[in-house]
Amino acid sequence: MDLMTKVVTETDKAAPRKAGRRPGRPSGAHGADAREHLLDLALGMFAKQGIVETTLGAIAREAGVTPAMVHYYFKTRDQLLDVLIDERFIPLRTELGRAFADPEAEPADALRAFAEALVATVDKHPWFAALWVREVISDGGLLRRRMAERFGDEKESTIARIEQWQKEGKLNPQLEPSLVFVSLFGLTVFPLATWKWREGGRHLTSKQIARHAVALLAHGVGPV
Repeated sequence: MDLMTKVVTETDKAAPRKAGRRPGRPSGAHGADAREHLLDLALGMFAKQGIVETTLGAIAREAGVTPAMVHYYFKTRDQLLDVLIDERFIPLRTELGRAFADPEAEPADALRAFAEALVATVDKHPWFAALWVREVISDGGLLRRRMAERFGDEKESTIARIEQWQKEGKLNPQLEPSLVFVSLFGLTVFPLATWKWREGGRHLTSKQIARHAVALLAHGVGPV
């Protein structure tokens, strides 16, 4: 072995070998924080441009990461949507449902609490109003269809509760039970989704919006 060959051989032995990247998590991922950030971005994009128009690739570009990183956490958009339903929407639905958890609650109190909870939800989650109007209230919304496929239509129990209040003489019998919650959504979530209530420099509080919704639903526009 000549001197040059010996030097090269010894150098190869001494030099540490760079380990190849193991398969699995792509570089740049940061565990739970990265996953939560992607969920937040997805919600904002779904609310702004709709679920159908938002691909996993678009979410990756918005996040400034590779598509591989997004696919590491969510294999498909349907899987991403299911994760959002489980981790974001079900807890919200549970929170909103607390307004009717007390079987002894008076209708006006329950409806006011529900309206206040809706407005508070929009205050806390800016994406909620636009996303709900676009993907749940509207016919053909992908989120609405996905939730119905997984959980069925849960409106029947709430409609039955309103019908019972009407039978007990606690609620206007001329109200259409199936439209009560739609009306409350329309009086709270829709104005917040379009931000029209901020025009003219009026910054209404959650309680003011909820009070207006319940007053209009309970008493109409006539004098009390």
